[in-house]
Amino acid sequence: MQGFRNYLSLLIMLLGIVLVLGVVCLSTPELPIGEFAGQWLWLGKASVVFAVCMLLAFLIRPKQFRLDLILFSRMVVWVLIFLGGMQAVWGLKQIYGFSYSNHSLFAVTGSFFNPGPYSGYLAMIFPLCLSEWLRLKAKKNKRWLNEAGCYIALAAMLLIVCVLPSGMSRSAWLAAGVSGGWVYSIHNDWGRNLKNLWMKKRRKVVFFSSFSFVALLLFLAAAFYMKKDSANGRLFMWKISLSAIAEKPLLGYGMGNFPATYGAFQEAYFSKGDFTSTEELIAGSPEYAFNEYLQVALEWGIPVLLCVLLIIVSCLLIGVKNGNISPCGGIISFLVFAFSSYPLQYPAFIISLPFLLVTCVASRKNGWLSLLFATVLGLWGAIWWQNDQSEACKEWATARLFYLSGSQQMAEKDYKKLYPVLHNRATFLFEYGHCLHKQKKYKASNLILKEATKHSCDPMILNIIGKNYQQMGEYVEAEKCLIRSTHLLPGRIYPYYLLSKLYADPKFYHPDKLQESVELVLSKEPKVQSTAIRQMREEVRKLVNQ
Repeated sequence: MQGFRNYLSLLIMLLGIVLVLGVVCLSTPELPIGEFAGQWLWLGKASVVFAVCMLLAFLIRPKQFRLDLILFSRMVVWVLIFLGGMQAVWGLKQIYGFSYSNHSLFAVTGSFFNPGPYSGYLAMIFPLCLSEWLRLKAKKNKRWLNEAGCYIALAAMLLIVCVLPSGMSRSAWLAAGVSGGWVYSIHNDWGRNLKNLWMKKRRKVVFFSSFSFVALLLFLAAAFYMKKDSANGRLFMWKISLSAIAEKPLLGYGMGNFPATYGAFQEAYFSKGDFTSTEELIAGSPEYAFNEYLQVALEWGIPVLLCVLLIIVSCLLIGVKNGNISPCGGIISFLVFAFSSYPLQYPAFIISLPFLLVTCVASRKNGWLSLLFATVLGLWGAIWWQNDQSEACKEWATARLFYLSGSQQMAEKDYKKLYPVLHNRATFLFEYGHCLHKQKKYKASNLILKEATKHSCDPMILNIIGKNYQQMGEYVEAEKCLIRSTHLLPGRIYPYYLLSKLYADPKFYHPDKLQESVELVLSKEPKVQSTAIRQMREEVRKLVNQ
């Protein structure tokens, strides 16, 4: 009877863990691309179920619950390994054409919409596989379960190694390399070996260290030049983000305010005119900082960032002390990847990080920790469940079909109904405002689009607002908006084209400004040549002739 209760308790605990961490495998093609409302709903429900499962496991075996925390940590590690193996297989199927990618521009995305986060997830699982394989391999007199685990960890690791290069994510490669190297050094006690070697053969240690340092620099240089424009773009984003943080370092600008804040500072930077042609070419309108440390500091303030880092580092130190090497490796990989990507924008990463942190500090002395963690997560899950917006997003996907097909009246009807729920989504607000613009409801369109500027730094929003003002006869306001658009992204040709049309309007005719804007349209080199650019240039030539 006691054995049955033990197995039942562990099975219930495992069920809760699988349901929560399994959110990474959830695909929601019925929602707009890049929308996570379906995953948040699943995560909310699964978190509540997880809390109930942990409570039941405690009630079934209250005396052995300290031991259960150790088993809980092992379950978390192995569930993540299995999920990483599944994602790797998913990616292989996409590479060989047995499954479709979730993005038309990329061959491999796993269950994600982009190969970057997908590669980052695999990189986070890689050190777990390596650590468990080394741990089980080193055991003597292994049982069949240890043998099976050894082969499973090795298989998952090899699958990840096969898929990871195809994602072309340098951040993920670096994260896997750093975390894997750390795990391997801990298992082989490199620290003590290097110390002994230093005492005996210092020249060799100096030579090896210098060689390793040079090799790392060469790898970083090669990774930089592999996608030079992309790397320069991220450096420029960090530059603008740091300038924003310097203005408000303590309290930040508020959760979710990165796009609007970033846009304001980039606009101010380019409006001064002191920028290089490279910066003009690589500038964009990002949703994220591509550096989670900078994004947290910008939105929440530097003190919050330091507190979060203190908690994570403390958990890592406790984990190393307790011998929980696998989850520590996963956290190190996450920290490296977060330096040049945006993992905290995905539910799969957001839920994996606290599980790894709790697993790091797991020991028999704090058996109550898993129950406390389950309670807190269950409360958060109830909030996510209560604030579900997945149904509204499904209706938005339907309304978008009307919008794209030209049925603007039908689309407006649906957008108006969904606005109270989705009013904080920049893409939804832009589509709604553009829909009103197409129906010549210029004033109403501007009200919606001005709200969109609070959630986005896309210059196209300012372009449409400027066109609305021009149609309403408010030419000065139209000029202000279009000039702001040129300052936000000076490399774009479209706002200069709109300015040319504005200055050519008989009611707002400015020949000098017209000539200047026309010259910019004709002389600016676009990132990609297209039919639209050729048409714009032909039109401005006609404007000059007229």
